[in-house]
This record gives sequence, structure tokens and C-alpha cells, in this order.
Amino acid sequence: MRNPTGFRTPFRFESDHVLLVIDQRTLPNVLVELPVRSAHEGARVIREMAVRGAPAIGQVAALSLALSAWLARNAPPTVRRSLMGTAARTLREAHPTAVNLGWAVGRVMVRFDELDQAEASGVEIAAGMRAEAEAIVAEATDDHGRLADAGLAVLPEVGGRAIRLLTHGNTGPLACGQFGTALGIIQAAHHAARPVHVWVGETRPYLEGARLTAWELAQAGVPHTLVSDVAAGSLMAAGDVDAVLVGADRIAANGDTANKVGTYALAVLAARHHVPFHVCAPLSSVDLATPDGTTIPVEERSAEEVVVIGGTRIAPEGTLVRNPPFDVTPADLITGIVTEEGVLRAPFGPSLQAAMARRNTRREAERSTVIEAPSPAGSEAPSPAGSDSPSPAGSDSPSPAGSDSPSGAGSDSPSPAGSDSPEVGA
Repeated sequence: MRNPTGFRTPFRFESDHVLLVIDQRTLPNVLVELPVRSAHEGARVIREMAVRGAPAIGQVAALSLALSAWLARNAPPTVRRSLMGTAARTLREAHPTAVNLGWAVGRVMVRFDELDQAEASGVEIAAGMRAEAEAIVAEATDDHGRLADAGLAVLPEVGGRAIRLLTHGNTGPLACGQFGTALGIIQAAHHAARPVHVWVGETRPYLEGARLTAWELAQAGVPHTLVSDVAAGSLMAAGDVDAVLVGADRIAANGDTANKVGTYALAVLAARHHVPFHVCAPLSSVDLATPDGTTIPVEERSAEEVVVIGGTRIAPEGTLVRNPPFDVTPADLITGIVTEEGVLRAPFGPSLQAAMARRNTRREAERSTVIEAPSPAGSEAPSPAGSDSPSPAGSDSPSPAGSDSPSGAGSDSPSPAGSDSPEVGA
């Protein structure tokens, strides 16, 4: 499918060693890019929610870890190992709920260990880690394109009128990279001339729906209406919602799903009103080591996010606040899980394992094809993580037609880190 949003991914390289990340806290009013030169700065933009969305967080974490390897290239091997271990730990602690982050950091650190044990030079280690991070970005782009096409199968046929879809949080390119997940399905439907109308939940307290999803839909020309979170039940009761599409920060082995707080309430309402409720997430969001939702960690965020809006306090001083940014939706409330390997149905334990096996087999086949195919003389593969110039709107990305089993394809900015210092700032 094509990227229908009309703007680039939420991050790009300004130069070889400076990653620019869109500050999503300032949208939709101002477009600001923050420089990231190290894992410390990457962790900061993640922790402070300048970048958010589990897939995008994982990609930024992987790239910023590789940037720290460059900063540590001249350090003695023992010092470099310590610096990189600290950098990886700092990134993991920035967002404990998002499994993509830990998975991406772990994968890049495996590459570090391989190169370190082979006694590669600091420059070679940094280059190898950068290549691994960029492979994560490229694979995510392909996976999300596949997911968006596969998800067309879950959209109901409604007899000529627009399909009315309710979303929560933000699941578009800002949260995911080149393509969205739940929002990617909606945009794919719009691009395929299937009329849709989106009920955009505002998503308190951070207002990702109002600030980001509405903005992305407007950029893509998709009809939408913003609604308060508490209006969802009355919309369903009136028969005005054909399906609910949400994303995921972590999916446990049994299908229990952690997502933006308020998702669980929507799932309960959808079950009460017999509205299909679909979780849309790449398999990188699945954590088979987490047996069920009771063991998914959910952090507590600042009370200020709840009691202060636009600089104005809306509750009395001293008011006690609970502010978990995520909640867990039990698997028995989920109609289907849309992934790059198709639409999964209950029981989700076996279907998730089978989907991950299919993905791994496909990836191995793709890697073998790349290894066997000679590169044309003088050709150079483009960097999937972006370049000095913005990605063109509407750029093509090969992905298959949707089916149940597709077979083919205003806040402080971070302080800079010195480019030649082995201090990676973690």
C-alpha cells in the first residue's frame, strides 16, 4: 500500500549521527524536531512522550542505541561494554510497558555482543549496530503495510454507506513509522475507496486522539468526528459504531492486551453492544514470555498530566491523582488481533504462536533471498531510517492484498551529547 498521510515518518536523520524526532507534544499547533545523538537523549524523548506509540518507540530506541555505540567507538573494550550496557538499561527503563522497546534494544545488543566477541573495532561495532537498527525500521515498515492490508478483512460490509469506526489513542504513522496499525487499516480503506467515517476518541489525559489522530486523519483527508471518551457508550447504544479498532503496547501470550488507558472500558462497552473489537498490532508487540495480563507492568505517570491542561489547573491543589497510562483488556473481550500475518482469532495462545512461526519462516526466506541476490554494480540501498530530506508523501511500499493470512508482502528539548566523547550519556 502507499503511505496516504502526506508527511514523513516521525523521525529522520539530519546527518549520519543526529536523529531528528518530531516532538508530538507540540502537535497539532507547531511542528518541532528534537535532536537525538545518544541512548540518553533517546530515553529522554521516550520518557517525556515527545515520541510515543510502541512501534515508533522501539525504532527510536534501536537507532539511539546505535548512536551511542558511535559515541563510544574510541573507548577501550571494557569501558565500551559498560557504557553500552548502561545505555541499553536506560532505554528499557524509559517505557517498561512497551514490549517493542525491550525487544528492539535486545536485538541491537545481541549484535553488539557478537561484534564485541569477534574483537571488531569500535567503528565496526557502531556500523553493525546501526545496520541492525535500520533493519528493525525497514522490517517494521513492511510489517505495518502488511497489517494494514490484512486488516481490510475485518471491516464490515454495511451496504453502501460509510463504515463507522471508533478509535482510541493514536495508531497512525506518528506512533508507528511509515504506516500506522489501527489507523493504517482505516487509511488503507480510504485509499481503496471504501468509505469510512471515524469516531476519534479524545483519549484523556494526554489527548492523543484529539491532538494526533484527528491531525493525521485531516492530513489524509479521512472523514472523522472527535468525541469525548465518555461518549463511546452512547454511540454504541445508538447503533452508530460498526467496529472498534485499537492498537497495543504489549500483548501477552494468551492475548490479554495492554494499551492506552480507556481501552478496557471500550472493550466492555463493545461486548455489551455486540460491536466487533479488534486489536491491531505487529507481532513485535507480542510477548510470549508474559503469560497473561496480570504480569504486564504498568507504570504510573505524573499527576500533572491529569490536573493541568494547556497550562491551566482543572482540579484543586492537593487533589490525589491516579494516572496509569495503560490498562489491560482481557482476551475474551477481543474479537480479533490483526497482525502482519493475518487476522488471529481465539484461542489466541495457539494462534499467536503459529503467527510468529510464520513470520519467522518468512523472514528467514527473505534474508536468504537477499543474501543470494547479487547487488547491481554501483547500486546503494537507501537508508530505511530516513535521510537529510523528508520522505516523499505517498511513497510506495510493496504489500499484499488483505486476507486472513497474507503470504507476501512545548517542553524542554534534550540536551546534546558531545559527538566524540565515549560518554554515551546513559
